[in-house]
Amino acid sequence: MDALSIARGGLAAAERRFETAASRIAQAPGDETIDLGREMVEMVQAKHHFSANLKVIRFADEMWKSLLEIQVR
Repeated sequence: MDALSIARGGLAAAERRFETAASRIAQAPGDETIDLGREMVEMVQAKHHFSANLKVIRFADEMWKSLLEIQVR
């Protein structure tokens, strides 16, 4: 597997985590068993994971551009 495929999977996973936590927060007023603090932490962690995977994609893109420039020379 290449870095782009792994990063795309990471983006999708982070998005699912964020949406799941947001959904739980939306249900919180009617469900006292939901820990809002825990769900907020989950959303922040998902945001950081999403950002980290974006950085991997950007790095891979820069790497490919550099390799193409080397071949053009």
